[in-house]
Amino acid sequence: MRKKNLFVISALALTVSSFMLPITANAALPITVNNQSIPSLAPMLEQVTPAVVSIAVEGKQISKQQLPEAYRFFFGPDFPTEQIQERPFQGLGSGVIIDADKGYIVTNQHVINNADKIMVQLSNGHEVTAKLIGSDKSSDIALLQIKTPQRLTAIKLANSDKLRVGDFAVAIGNPFGLGQTVTSGIISALGRSGLNLENIENFIQTDAAINSGNSGGALINLNGELIGINTAILAPDRGNVGIGFAIPSNMVNNLTAQIIKTGHVQRGTLGVQGRELTAELAKTFGYDTNQGAFVNQVMPDSAAQKAGLKAGDIITTVNGEPIRSFSELRAKVATLGAGKTLTIQAMRNGKLQQFAATLGASVDSIVNADDLHSSLTGAQLTNATLDGKAHGVEVTQLTKDSLAARYGLLKGDVIIGLNRTVIKNLGQLRKALDHPPKVIALEIQRGNNVLYIIVR
Repeated sequence: MRKKNLFVISALALTVSSFMLPITANAALPITVNNQSIPSLAPMLEQVTPAVVSIAVEGKQISKQQLPEAYRFFFGPDFPTEQIQERPFQGLGSGVIIDADKGYIVTNQHVINNADKIMVQLSNGHEVTAKLIGSDKSSDIALLQIKTPQRLTAIKLANSDKLRVGDFAVAIGNPFGLGQTVTSGIISALGRSGLNLENIENFIQTDAAINSGNSGGALINLNGELIGINTAILAPDRGNVGIGFAIPSNMVNNLTAQIIKTGHVQRGTLGVQGRELTAELAKTFGYDTNQGAFVNQVMPDSAAQKAGLKAGDIITTVNGEPIRSFSELRAKVATLGAGKTLTIQAMRNGKLQQFAATLGASVDSIVNADDLHSSLTGAQLTNATLDGKAHGVEVTQLTKDSLAARYGLLKGDVIIGLNRTVIKNLGQLRKALDHPPKVIALEIQRGNNVLYIIVR
């Protein structure tokens, strides 16, 4: 018997060459057929489906090709052995309107990644160009905005912390570019992680059929409320077997609120290192269940230390909601945002204790520049300081013959401005490049000199 391989597919986007309606209908609401009342999802779906849109993107995909070193023998030592190629691409996905008045649409980051043009098609067939407000690669969330005279319908967000395994769920999206499609199932599991899809994982698992093109679509409850954004499937030979994953609505709400406010996500950090709690470990520390997050280490001067947490604590709840694993704790903390104060309950020496912690800001010390803009491929960036103050973004590493190098960047350059806007840190540079102009003028400090480098 041939052994089938299982694939976790995060890029469910299908690649190819002002007005809020109240949603109160319940799926159990009967409809009459042949003078008989039968249960149906139709009344609820008639109100919800206009809030789910189809997304079509166009852009350029940059790929690297490594040529043999022998080429240098024929063409000289300066011949570049790494070739950068740009290839146009098109893709399809889904999105969900979360604010009808402002035209905000949430989708997956991988749906719009590297897109130069984003088109949104409403359920009535009307098409409009969307603007990218901001995105977060680590959690695979992106926020778009459209402006249209069309009346929009938005979905109300549910409290995903209240979900239970066995709750009914309905998925709505645009699989395989067929058009809006509805499938149903149940919540199969909560707090799924370790799938290596994104850096922050706390997925809802469902058996509602999800396929390529469903990315960014809605997972809703029977009240027509959003409980998650569909993002991935576990599949043999890339087919659906009833194991799909969605980003919980509470994570979506926290992340989009930060993007709306600042244009990017400012992660919160508690300052603990830990591991998943096993039954044996729980018993050793006087705890009678394996639900919780075990703390291995508390970092000096962190929010956790200031709150009084210690190594050996088992965190059981955050803001009154149960914590099932360390991965779930990490995801909740990272998406809540810096400056938020949490009420944490932890087991210590067999007794429950309560702590209040104000989250610090997580700083991405080094980022790959192509995460910010494709024209900067080959450079690594970090925050630069001068006399203890933010001074721009430094190029710490640069790949020879890369696109960034060809535009003229050098290792040690400090980006201090972009199109006459002062840039003091990575956050400001990221925000400026979330919706970049066609021509980008980088103001560079190189030693004691200041110059401009133009990239497209």
